[in-house]
Amino acid sequence: MFAKVSSIGLFGLSSYAVDVEADVSRGLPAFDVVGLPDASVKEARDRVRSAIKNCGFKFPNAHITINLAPADLKKGGSHYDLPITLAILIASGQLKLNLDGKIFIGELSLDARIRPVTGALVMAITANDEGCDEIFLPKENSSEASVVDGIDVYGISSLKELLWHLNDIERLSPVRKPDFIIEDFEEVIDFCDVRGQSRAKRAVEVAAAGGHNLLMIGTPGSGKSMIAKRIPTILPDMTFAESIETTKIYSVAGILDEKHPLIRQRPFRSPHHSISTNGLTGGGTIPHPGEISLAHNGVLFLDELPEFGRNTMESLRQPLEDGAVTISRVAGSLTYPSNIMLVAAMNPCPCGYFGHPTHSCSCSTQSVRKYLNKVSGPLLDRMDLHIEVQPVDFESLNSEHKEEPSYVIKERVNKARLLQQKRYEGTGITCNARLTPAMLKEYCKLDDSASDLLKSFFDKYGMSARAYDRILKVARTIADLDEKENIEMLHIAQAIQFRSLDRKYWGGNDE
Repeated sequence: MFAKVSSIGLFGLSSYAVDVEADVSRGLPAFDVVGLPDASVKEARDRVRSAIKNCGFKFPNAHITINLAPADLKKGGSHYDLPITLAILIASGQLKLNLDGKIFIGELSLDARIRPVTGALVMAITANDEGCDEIFLPKENSSEASVVDGIDVYGISSLKELLWHLNDIERLSPVRKPDFIIEDFEEVIDFCDVRGQSRAKRAVEVAAAGGHNLLMIGTPGSGKSMIAKRIPTILPDMTFAESIETTKIYSVAGILDEKHPLIRQRPFRSPHHSISTNGLTGGGTIPHPGEISLAHNGVLFLDELPEFGRNTMESLRQPLEDGAVTISRVAGSLTYPSNIMLVAAMNPCPCGYFGHPTHSCSCSTQSVRKYLNKVSGPLLDRMDLHIEVQPVDFESLNSEHKEEPSYVIKERVNKARLLQQKRYEGTGITCNARLTPAMLKEYCKLDDSASDLLKSFFDKYGMSARAYDRILKVARTIADLDEKENIEMLHIAQAIQFRSLDRKYWGGNDE
């Protein structure tokens, strides 16, 4: 007999409809799986056999052929266990069910319990796009899948529970869609803890408001890491679309928290400097998302930037420019989004005290130059703001003055980001940092004094075209914070000041 059950195939952030076809015929007992299955799919034979027996059914003593169609696409993952089991039970005549319009996803344990899988949200979106009415998947994955409108999501914990539902013995209720509520930052950290550093905090505010990349240079103990760790407390609220995009990546990576099925806080990823290139950009036989994609719509913080491997740092260049990272393997090419705000911190020299007002530097000129040159010109050119974080003086540390709290800064950031979202509505652009060169003339209009200042700076220092574009984008954000329609000279001047440290430390060579 023949049976067909619908499921979904997953490849990176892409998914597609898969028909699981089963044929049970006379002949020598065998269990063949065709349709380009990988090792995890082939291993389903043993899991399915045990699950069927332990659920009270008889495993057919016949020739079983499972075809995963379309047969020209590579199939991977353990989530085909459940549809394969149902197809065998129907084809062997042990079940009589009409499964039209239903999608089945789930890994089976040997005792017929349903185990969670990765990529449930992506597969639920595809199921809805295919016009399916219901999707059945592991209970642990049901919350993330339920955010998809237009399809009933059922969370199941065992094969027996599913069969009782399908046979109308004990019906299940669809999972309720979670409310989209912006969550407050949970950790007890706040910008009011940062004493002094008004210029650095202003740069961070501008970066957060426009989604700009930021480089902080300063001596040990000046507060670089302390400032960076508080950036999540002032980041603008996520839109629902951004939340879905980020949640899809975490779903595919298999690190989504069951209690928080929808990512509502912008990610903040801070990998150690020993991370490999594949760990940062993504990798594997079927490439999984790396840190740069896990930080999508949020912040990627690289502390001690020169300590990262040269190849690792250079791998950031293309994703920063394109907002996506493409990974090619034998199995195919995958593209993961990487619209990130890159925040990097570094010392000015190996000992860390080059330029310190009271602590002498023990490094030679050559070692300082070698240390700084670990950060290449092209990567430095992609940093929108460069800020020097000076040591905090005793008066600032001992002052009774209350520093501005994060929620006050966040209000200004949210206001500026809302202006940008309205300005770029319908263009696919969400913040000033993502403006294309073609859009700069339309949205970054300068008054005469601002234009003259930018021209003189460009001519004097021989800026690259990329540096010119980034100064305009930062100036646009500063103008938004001031609620100004056009960019004025003050905005350009401040943007230029945030772009000058490469001339102090690297000699001003734009590449």
